[in-house]
Amino acid sequence: MGAFVVGAVLALTGAGSAQATENSAGPAYVALGDSYASGVGAGSYDSASGSCKRSTKAYPALWAASHAPSSFNFTACSGAKTGDVLNNQLGPLGSGTGLVSISIGGNDAGFADIMTTCVLQSESTCINAVNSAKTFVQNTLPGKLDQVYNAISAKAPSAHVVVLGYPRFYKLNGSCIVGLSEAERAAINSGADVLNSVTAKRAADHGFSFGDVTTTFTGHEICSGSAWLNSVTIPIDESYHPNAAGHSGGYLPVFSSAA
Repeated sequence: MGAFVVGAVLALTGAGSAQATENSAGPAYVALGDSYASGVGAGSYDSASGSCKRSTKAYPALWAASHAPSSFNFTACSGAKTGDVLNNQLGPLGSGTGLVSISIGGNDAGFADIMTTCVLQSESTCINAVNSAKTFVQNTLPGKLDQVYNAISAKAPSAHVVVLGYPRFYKLNGSCIVGLSEAERAAINSGADVLNSVTAKRAADHGFSFGDVTTTFTGHEICSGSAWLNSVTIPIDESYHPNAAGHSGGYLPVFSSAA
């Protein structure tokens, strides 16, 4: 219970330099990234994090709660793109940083706009939007990821860096009766696969670990009957994001293994 309380308190400190108990043996840990790292969709948001919506149920906070790092800085933020990480999130990194986690790239590729297009417009418009995003991910995103990964290495040269990917959203031929067509769902899944493939390659080339969550989320996609991802929700920004079970059952085991 003590470690959990310490971790919960640290999670609530947001981007501040939170120190754990003096006898903690874990590494100094910094959690970077977008809404999939901050925990949008999981609830239990730290009010001090404002629109960044950092959750105590997000995988970085869960890991910190159970591993008692010597310090925990949680700077991931909803809506973040690669440029936001570079400009706003790297402050806590230093020579003493031992562990870094990051998920980034989905917003650069226009994730939210694609899902809005697919929900509101025609099948062909949806698939065209996904294909345009794939082209961006293959041709433009690698350079943006390199900038972020180079900056992390420069500021925290001793850190073990774990890059987390994104789940596939849909179980095909699943339990959903209404909503997107199967062709749209397949296209969106394919987009996630391309994003993960490109991200994994860039991570490997920088000597970082890549955490593939598609395996842990298999059987828990939207339309699976046991979804760890929200479908369309109110508030709308939680749509197509992991719920609390997605963080504890989908992301946390993959990050813990890679960390």
